[in-house]
This record gives sequence, C-alpha cells and structure tokens, in this order.
Amino acid sequence: MAKAAGGLKREKFTTVIRRVSTVDFAPPETDALAVEEPLEIRLGFSENGKFRHQAVSVTMRTPGDDFALAAGFLFTEGITQSANHITAIKHCGVFPNNQNTVRVDLMADAPVNLKKLERNFYTTSSCGVCGKTSLEALTAAGAKRIERKDFPEISTDIVHQLPDKLREAQTIFEATGGLHAAALFGTTGNLIDLKEDVGRHNAVDKLVGAQFLAGKLPLGDKILFLSGRASFELIQKAAMAQIPIVCAVGAPSSLAVEAARDFNITLLGFVRDRRFNIYTGIERLKIENEIYD
Repeated sequence: MAKAAGGLKREKFTTVIRRVSTVDFAPPETDALAVEEPLEIRLGFSENGKFRHQAVSVTMRTPGDDFALAAGFLFTEGITQSANHITAIKHCGVFPNNQNTVRVDLMADAPVNLKKLERNFYTTSSCGVCGKTSLEALTAAGAKRIERKDFPEISTDIVHQLPDKLREAQTIFEATGGLHAAALFGTTGNLIDLKEDVGRHNAVDKLVGAQFLAGKLPLGDKILFLSGRASFELIQKAAMAQIPIVCAVGAPSSLAVEAARDFNITLLGFVRDRRFNIYTGIERLKIENEIYD
C-alpha cells in the first residue's frame, strides 16, 4: 500500500515585487508566494471484470503530500472506507514532469459506489445545495454520529495555547502568508501533524489522508485545529474521521454548526487572543478560571 507522500514539495516560489505605501516607494525586492497548481485525482477500479479508471475531482492545491491528499479526499467523500483496499497510489505520466495527476488504484473486489462520485460534484463545490440535502449527503457518505461514552475532555487553557502552537509550526505560511493550515492535536495540546495548502479543504484532506494511510483512524481522541473559518465541508471531513473536537481561528458557518450538532462534534470558533466561542459540545470542555456567558 502506498505511503502518504507523493510529489515534490513546491510550497513556495519567489518573484520580484515593489512595495508601495503612503510614505515610501521601495526598490525591487524578492518575495515568496504560495504555489498553486491543479491536481486531478483519478480512481482505478474494476467494473464487470474489467479495470477502468475515472477522474473524480480536480482541485487547486499546493504541491506536496499529494498521495495523502488523494487518499484523504476519497475517504472523506465516502468513496473508499479502508486503506487496505488501496493497491497503489501513483502519478500518471512520467514523473516528475507530470505530477499534477494522481491515480488511486483499488483492489479488484473493493466496493465502489459510482453515485458517490457524482455526489462529490455538488457537495464540494459550494453551488447552493440546500442544507437538508447537504446533511443527508454527509450521512450517505458514511459519516456517523460520534457516540463514545468516554469522550475526551480538553481544558480551556489548552485551547488558548493552540493558535500559537499552530503558527509556530506553519513554516510555509511564515514565508508566504498565503496558506491555510490544518493541525491535529492531542488533548494535552501536543502537536501530532500539520498540513498546509492554498485550499483549506485540501489541508484537511492531507491531514486525514496521512492518518488514513497510516492505519490510525478513527481519530476519536484528537483535536482538529483550522487556521481559518469552519465550513460545512470541513465538519464533514472531521465527522468522517470521527474527530470529536474542531477548533477554528475564524467563524463557523450556520450549516457547519448544524452539522457539528447533528454529529456530536464540539465546535469552537474565533479561537485567538485567549478567547473563543463555544457553538456545540460544551460538555467536552473543562472550563477553569474563565468568564463566559
């Protein structure tokens, strides 16, 4: 089974810029930018005794961790449920000249629901599908409500530490200022893994995909920390990986809160400057020496 690598890392490149302000017009200098390139994800599978492959998604991403991104996408979309079903993950064409197409091959007897491939085109495109339909699609993908009786707890002091720990680990963001990050923490605040990408959903897919390929799912005692806002599709991915606590630097959307409530996920927003809002799942928080409404 493939390792969670895939592709040369090209998180940044440099260009010449001129900085302009109301008091100065600086000479040309070199600046670092986040790399953005398309990645086509293809699925290889058997149908009626014949092997075929089909494009399932094209996403704009930051090159690097492409195998984890592809595997994470297929898992969080409910297309494949077991890393053991994957026989190979590889680039299509001659590498490294063509590293913008990745194919994930499944075992001959691996179940494939082609309707879920079709579902992807509306659930991940923000095309205005209604909330009820989106939540039904999330259940259809295989997401289950988190029902653990021994659910993890996290102290508010640990929550306050997470933004600084995230920023300290964001090496590419520090250089470019142009990447989203998704980090996996333990309940003691220990950083387990972090992925960066120009797309917030890609960062989460890379993070979940790496854990998926390593055989470490479900993530029932972990925390997902997001560098931006919490959208419905990110809660979807957390639910698929059974992550019980999601923290975001930014705001959640209304559908994200609804999904978090339905799937019993603790959702915290505006986690910064030693403050945060609790939207769902307060029972997983140890609130000590805090003032809250």
